[in-house]
Amino acid sequence: MSPIALVLVLAAAVCHAAWNILAHGVSRIGLPFLWLGAVASSVLWLPLVPLTGGLGEASWSHFALAVAVSAVLHCAYMLVLQRGYATGRLSTVYATARGTGPTISVLVAVLVLGERPSGWALAGVAVIIGAVVAIGMLDRGRAASTAMPQHGRRPRLDAGIVWGLVTGVAIAAYTIWDAQAVRDWSVTPVAFMVGCTLGELVLFGAALGRRWREVGAVARGHWPRLLLFGLLSPLSYILVLVAMTMAPVALVAPMREVSVVLVSLFGAIALREGRAGWRVAASVLVVAGVALMAT
Repeated sequence: MSPIALVLVLAAAVCHAAWNILAHGVSRIGLPFLWLGAVASSVLWLPLVPLTGGLGEASWSHFALAVAVSAVLHCAYMLVLQRGYATGRLSTVYATARGTGPTISVLVAVLVLGERPSGWALAGVAVIIGAVVAIGMLDRGRAASTAMPQHGRRPRLDAGIVWGLVTGVAIAAYTIWDAQAVRDWSVTPVAFMVGCTLGELVLFGAALGRRWREVGAVARGHWPRLLLFGLLSPLSYILVLVAMTMAPVALVAPMREVSVVLVSLFGAIALREGRAGWRVAASVLVVAGVALMAT
């Protein structure tokens, strides 16, 4: 990976961790915040499309197809991620999602695309799964130590793990699709991301239903957070899309998971989610696993 691509991916990881922390703080608001976030993203980034190559070399049909499918996938990702943040711990949901996304991508590449990853990549899959299980055990152990014993009831799988796994599926889906859009169809990253946010406006707006009445209050109460979200969320992925045009996806996708460590540190220190050392160690294992997958 070139130094420029490396810097882009690491910067994307910082931006991604930042907007996830912002989103976690308002996770129970849900759809109104997501719709307003799409508004902020569109307003902030749309003027930059003509300055960053327009639509690129893509035809209108390819651009429309790429944006339509990606908008659906990104909306699904946002919805399940918000659900996870509302029901589980920040570091658990985030590390599980960001760890399983690359893992699923490897499985899809092997079973569907016919790729043959190296032994190091398969070792990375095993390390990630082990780290994900470890993070889940940390939360379950903490919950068990503070809850009253209830005899006769079977333990349930941690909700943060479940929603993190679902989010990982969404991550793998949009990563594979979006890589095709910017590399095979030559869609420019900024135009592609703006198209996705405009699609999210429609999809989130249709899903709001009776919650439209909450939009004004959310905008007035959280406008600074919305502006930061509108800047950082698209920026984090635009940087990744640019890096994908300069380096293999197999290197870019794992490298951006450095954000797992940043979010885990925030969850352990700022949110006092407990067992900080073990939690950070498990998140570092996730990063080690995705690094092995890139070898």
